[in-house]
Amino acid sequence: MESTPSTTDPVIAARLAELEAKVAAAEAALEAERSLRVDAEAERDRLREAYHALQLEVELARRRLVVAKAERVDTTQLELEFAAKLAALDKLAGLVHGEGNEEGDAEGTGDDHRKKSKGKRPRQRDLRKVPISEERLEISDPFWEGKAERIGADEESCELVWRRGGFVRLVIARIKYRTPKVTTEVSASATATTADTVASATGVDRAASATDTTASATDTDAAASMPDAAAADQAASTDDVVPRVSNEDTSTTIVTAPMPLRLWMRSYATPSLVAHVASDKFCDGLPLHRQEDRFARLGVTLYRSTMCRWLEEAGAIVGVTIVEAMRREALVTAFCIATDATGVLVQPVPRPDKKRQPCRRAHFFVQIADADHVFFEYTPVETSQVVSELFRGFTGFVQADAKSVYDVLYRPPRERDRVDDDQPDRAVCREVGCWSHARTGCWEAAIATQDVIAREALARIMRMFQLERLWKDRPPNERKALRDRHLRPHVESFFEFAGEEFERVKHQRGLLRSALGYCVRQKDALMRFLEDGRLEMTNNHSERQLRKVACGRKAWLFVGSDDHGQAAGNLLTLIASARLHNLDPEVYLRDMFRVLPHWPRDRYLELAPRYWRITRARLDRAQLERELGDLTIPEPPLPTAMPASIPTELHPAP
Repeated sequence: MESTPSTTDPVIAARLAELEAKVAAAEAALEAERSLRVDAEAERDRLREAYHALQLEVELARRRLVVAKAERVDTTQLELEFAAKLAALDKLAGLVHGEGNEEGDAEGTGDDHRKKSKGKRPRQRDLRKVPISEERLEISDPFWEGKAERIGADEESCELVWRRGGFVRLVIARIKYRTPKVTTEVSASATATTADTVASATGVDRAASATDTTASATDTDAAASMPDAAAADQAASTDDVVPRVSNEDTSTTIVTAPMPLRLWMRSYATPSLVAHVASDKFCDGLPLHRQEDRFARLGVTLYRSTMCRWLEEAGAIVGVTIVEAMRREALVTAFCIATDATGVLVQPVPRPDKKRQPCRRAHFFVQIADADHVFFEYTPVETSQVVSELFRGFTGFVQADAKSVYDVLYRPPRERDRVDDDQPDRAVCREVGCWSHARTGCWEAAIATQDVIAREALARIMRMFQLERLWKDRPPNERKALRDRHLRPHVESFFEFAGEEFERVKHQRGLLRSALGYCVRQKDALMRFLEDGRLEMTNNHSERQLRKVACGRKAWLFVGSDDHGQAAGNLLTLIASARLHNLDPEVYLRDMFRVLPHWPRDRYLELAPRYWRITRARLDRAQLERELGDLTIPEPPLPTAMPASIPTELHPAP
């Protein structure tokens, strides 16, 4: 029988120890390799995930650039794919086949700077030599009419009137009167009376606010007081406002009728011309250099720099008068204000060393106050402090996207004071979400990944929109009842679905997590439209208003300065509000520029587009149709929505 080697043998023991050391080293090397493999696999998975994310981004960009920019999907395919799920949701919402159409059968489902030229700019052409049609307007003096002998017309001047179809030359002839020498004191009295009438037209001391309106329109203070400055020019100019007195004869005195009130003093701009220029630029997106070229083809030379000054002065005037009155009313009476913002480029201020600079970025905020007013507010920056100032004093619903700058509006007043330390704002706003933004995330995930969860979310939101369209034109109380009965179950079921699926994918990077996460975080805001029938499901009306800026800036590229931006915002406000109330923007602006110099300062709200139809019906049609001349202010003041306890003074004493 063979004997087993003894482990006590020193040779064998050494051999065993050597083998054990080799095994331990091999196991350590194997463990190190395993660790490296795990790290390599983890790195591979990360790279694969990043590569997949890039594929999704490329596919999404390809569809937006090549296929279509609109966020559309095949709704028929979604209906077929999730027919059972949608049928179950309809049954849960209390709808049977055909009932939705019966509920909504009445409505249906309804799917500048001017380029520096070499040399001196040529002088403006004599309007009398321009080959255009002509009208004549005689300016008489009500004080002397019928009391003194007419001896003809003096002080003829020409201005440009725009009629649809071309220019018209307006010849203004101021009547001269021969008065007895003994009436010189009466003439002085008439002069003082005329100046007092000018001062009372806008309600301020004209001598204290006299300003030359032909000066540079970039002066913010001058632009802000433009109505006062315009009338001050008239009060200060003996050639325009007060009768011209001539002592050519010792027995008689020659008196010339004063020039009537107007916005642009010592200028050939008329209300119709400025309204046409403003409407073409801010309503139709036609930049001033193209208008300059078009006017030249019509035989009239109008420089873009001149039109730019007209628009800035006009925007400053309406900003401190009509727009300010509209804003005061909206902040007090509005139920819900929908808002959004878009960027705009601002031309840089020239440097002393004349080095070129890039344009800086500013913003236009749009605010839609119910169905009453639309505001465009220019701001150099987009911050929470700017947003807080725009909504200062407003208590109600605010519909916006989930951008962080709007969060300050929904904070308690004590927390908001950290932003507004100087003037605390105690108003509290309630957030209303936008289902179009929620749908966008689901659409991106569904298009790029073809994930069944994203497609189901898209189908659910599609059914909500279909139901909402059925009663979109119903009264608010009826809309709320129909929403509670049929739409609320869909909304609640959607958030249950979104919450469950988000818990499953919240640790995975990707479009699906972003889409579901937005819906879960915005649940309260997205459900708020169910609280009142006056609230909208989406913020699309704000997006549509911003198209005016987005389309216009493709043509005019930038605004010249912050003052230009603010003036443009004021004109955009009036144009958008006019379209909201089915008014022709150009006709409205022409009439508003015509009556504004004569209008009492405590009644500017009557000139807002919301009230303009009633106000216009109370005016003398013949007086309104004239480009210049006296205007009879209708009495009594028109009742407006502004509460009597809210002061309507637009320039309160400091």
